[in-house]
Amino acid sequence: MRKILSLSVLLLALALCGTPLLAKEYTGTMQQIKKSGTLKIGYRKAQPPISFVDQKGSPAGYSIDLGKAIAKEIGQELGREINIVYLPVDSNNRFQALNDGSIDLLCGATTKTLSRMEKVDFTQLTFVTGAAFLVPQGSDIANHFDGKKLGVVRSTTTENHLQAMLKKTGVKADVVLMKNSEEGLKKLESGALDAFAADQVVLIGLALSSGNPGGFKILPNLFSFEPFALALRRNDADLKLAADRALSRLYRSKKILKIYEKWFGQFAKPTSAYRAMIMLNATPE
Repeated sequence: MRKILSLSVLLLALALCGTPLLAKEYTGTMQQIKKSGTLKIGYRKAQPPISFVDQKGSPAGYSIDLGKAIAKEIGQELGREINIVYLPVDSNNRFQALNDGSIDLLCGATTKTLSRMEKVDFTQLTFVTGAAFLVPQGSDIANHFDGKKLGVVRSTTTENHLQAMLKKTGVKADVVLMKNSEEGLKKLESGALDAFAADQVVLIGLALSSGNPGGFKILPNLFSFEPFALALRRNDADLKLAADRALSRLYRSKKILKIYEKWFGQFAKPTSAYRAMIMLNATPE
């Protein structure tokens, strides 16, 4: 009897060893990437150093590097090389580009909000900043905003925060809506604007890209809290997991600090809020 049982156990073990493990079934975007080998990344062309076009005409910046890390993670998980296709988007069409399938992942300076989560999903946080004003060096606008022309990009959270701040303080300023940050910088340089409002990190990039960083200053007071994240389609669970895994590994290994140093190190050190973000989002496996 024991010999029969031993033989049965042996045959069962051999049968199990000879049965291939079922391959993981992916859904949504990950299923498409597995077939095509392509990840479509949307990016902003004029938000340095977060997302911009470099002198070679290629997408570059902090968020672009995070997108590359996510593509590498996906490639390792799927066991194949992943090709990245970049598509420029703007503040008006970026979420639509996600939902209509033009892009799979939005890598820019995008603030994560609950209202936006009705339209798209977000990864773990990737940056923390706040809205501020860029003004010409020597400007005394900090003492009186009444009657001044304040530029801000249309359809952004900064526009909402600016309008709310002016209403709360009773300041009568002229809010001028811009198509993008690049237009705001040009109008500020020409004198058509007295100040340009955007996320502080975006303003730093604009000043550096102007060719005359010393000609500008950023007012010290922030008037909003802006938590950045990468966006993807709602309920795209497998892609979100791959993206969050890549980000968590960057945070746990502290490799994210090398990426920060690459893009911000020459003019800013990681803030306490940024370091807290790293700790809180270093999700274990």
